[in-house]
Amino acid sequence: MFTGLVRHLGNLDARNTRPGGARLRISAPPELLERAEQGASICVNGACLTAVARDGRAFEADLSEETLGKTTLGLLPLGTLLHLEPSLRVGDPLDGHLVSGHVDGIGQLLERPEGEGIWRFAMPANLAPMTAPKGSMAVDGISLTVVEAGRDWFSVALIPETVRRTRLETMRPGAEVNLEVDPIGRFVLRALELRDGDERLARFATRGWE
Repeated sequence: MFTGLVRHLGNLDARNTRPGGARLRISAPPELLERAEQGASICVNGACLTAVARDGRAFEADLSEETLGKTTLGLLPLGTLLHLEPSLRVGDPLDGHLVSGHVDGIGQLLERPEGEGIWRFAMPANLAPMTAPKGSMAVDGISLTVVEAGRDWFSVALIPETVRRTRLETMRPGAEVNLEVDPIGRFVLRALELRDGDERLARFATRGWE
């Protein structure tokens, strides 16, 4: 599990194909590399990856075909700045939200202000029933609070500190991002899907509030 608070930034140094997927090499600061021992979970732009090797400058992680297909990690140009967060340890403060690192879909930045204000993102329509105002949404691993939500979009309020400390500072409309919905919304939707005989609940589970 993760908090959705980006602790470190890294760079995508290499992406090499391998049978069944690809391997990434990610340069990172020493504090992050200390946590990237073999087998450790590292959240990379919102996707939980397992470190398979490291040296004094970078760590490596394998991507399955599923991860390549469901995230942006197979598309990002080499040199891209990445959000990195090591997994929670027992006793660590939970200052953000609970984030699993399981990406639910790929979204796109639609609008951003020049300074502080509301940012709007497109999202796959199937995420709408799990997205609600005051709930959370992890955007490239940054756990943010939803302000408004539509059928295929949502908005968040970002403060300058968050923008300055992440790759959001250079992100422009059209950029694709990994999305993970609020875990509570995921389980509520599943419970509603399994309930029989209530047309209103069934309609909500598939179409959200109308």
